[in-house]
Amino acid sequence: MDGSANEGELIARSQNGDHAAFETLVRMHQRMIHALTYRMTGSRDDAADLAQETFVRAYMELGNFRGEARFSTWLSRIAINLCLNWRKREARRQNVYQRWATALEFTNPGCEENPMPDDLGQRVQAALNWLPPKQRAAIVLTVYQEMSHADAARVLGCPEATVAWRVFAARRKLRRMLKNLNR
Repeated sequence: MDGSANEGELIARSQNGDHAAFETLVRMHQRMIHALTYRMTGSRDDAADLAQETFVRAYMELGNFRGEARFSTWLSRIAINLCLNWRKREARRQNVYQRWATALEFTNPGCEENPMPDDLGQRVQAALNWLPPKQRAAIVLTVYQEMSHADAARVLGCPEATVAWRVFAARRKLRRMLKNLNR
């Protein structure tokens, strides 16, 4: 039996709920998908996460695979879509960190330049983790999710003025924490 016939049989068995057959398909394509996600991300950790997510997504969508393309092509398309979505999220995350730096007027006094975005992102995330949950929710909705105070108030079930106060208090605390982290 050649490889494609064997693969076709494994796909059919997987579509009928045979978990062992799907595990075999994963082993057959794992290297190729990991290499693809690594080239798309440049990060071993992110590539591993995205490769795993590719196979989870493939398993969930296996019933939609009709064999019109090779299985490896179908898997690659899933991986590419996940990587493109990951890149969009990363770009948004970096944009948020830059907005935080501007909004909080955060600079690194010992250097002529601001810290690297990843360093700043880690600092902001560490500071966010220390905020009280209600302030953290308000700041995440208004800054990260770019909601208006009115929309955030609807999500949080509180008056708009309360959201505005929580955002103000959170920014003040974040500004203080980020300055202290920088020392």
